[in-house]
Amino acid sequence: MNTGSRLRQVWTIARLQLRRVFFSRRSFWVYLLAFFPAVIFFMHGLQVKFMQTNWADQITPASVLELIHEGDTDEEFLGRAGKPLNENTYTHKHDDKETTCRYLQFFDGERRWYLQFRDGAFFSVRSRLLIDFNEDRETFAAVFHHFYLRLGIFFGCLGIFMNLFRGEMLDKTLHYWFLAPMRREVLLTGKYLAGLIAAVVIFTAGTLTCYAIMLWPQDSAVFDAFWQDHGPAHAFWYAASAAMGCIGYGSVFLAAGLLLRNPIVPAIVILLWESVNGILPAALQKLSVLYYVQSLAPVPLPIDPSAPLLIRLLLAPAEPPSVAVAVLGLLGVTVLVLWIASRTVRRLEIDYGTD
Repeated sequence: MNTGSRLRQVWTIARLQLRRVFFSRRSFWVYLLAFFPAVIFFMHGLQVKFMQTNWADQITPASVLELIHEGDTDEEFLGRAGKPLNENTYTHKHDDKETTCRYLQFFDGERRWYLQFRDGAFFSVRSRLLIDFNEDRETFAAVFHHFYLRLGIFFGCLGIFMNLFRGEMLDKTLHYWFLAPMRREVLLTGKYLAGLIAAVVIFTAGTLTCYAIMLWPQDSAVFDAFWQDHGPAHAFWYAASAAMGCIGYGSVFLAAGLLLRNPIVPAIVILLWESVNGILPAALQKLSVLYYVQSLAPVPLPIDPSAPLLIRLLLAPAEPPSVAVAVLGLLGVTVLVLWIASRTVRRLEIDYGTD
């Protein structure tokens, strides 16, 4: 059989499997993993829009708020600034001395201002942007690295690719594929392609939806400046990183589903391996999917410099590879794992009684 015929067989298998992968009850929770962060960002955006709408008629100019100084009393300041958004008063007792604390909150159209008065005299002031683009962008980067790359895509691919062969063994339908006049390597490739298409579509859609919702409530001027500069490139590389994660983890879990009956054991082992990747020797780091995919993300994982050294080592590789090395390295790992899986599927014997 020539190469063209085998490629047609691969696509036929993939097409038949796509419906099963996309709409199987076993895949439903994968959608929840992919779109759960988007729901959180959407609630944050709704909160910002709600505050902007409801506080629009209670704006106090920043010039008034910035003029507060030591010696001002709360009543004097309220005479200049007007009614606050919120006000709280409580009494604090220390060493038999009572201190009355009064907190006032104002909004200048962009920032929330928090003023504290003690016994009627000005004590402190601080302000915070209602929506901080840089903070939201770092939050999205943290969610992408911590949730998508380390959890969502990992467990999503576990659910999708483990079931490509193991699920059919549990359903006692795998023998129908083996009776078809085709090489088992072709079957393996078709199933992997179906799982890959589903995983890439679901997780890149989830990533881009979350990214778009993160940008939705931002100030229009800030959004326009970012989108004309880095916006499209960042969206592309976040999606590319998610897709490459699906390629790598998909091959690993497809092979694990062929080699082992219990998916829990390989999942735990692989998760531990990925988790300690940052403290492994450089040669061993290259055998990890996470080592490559996190290097493709446009914004590095935000790491608190005050965090313990072990935590910082676990979260980031010592020397992230270049984009070319990351892509080629991950594809090399994927090809190696699929080659091992192809050798395994040739010798696979079906015995439903043992499953």
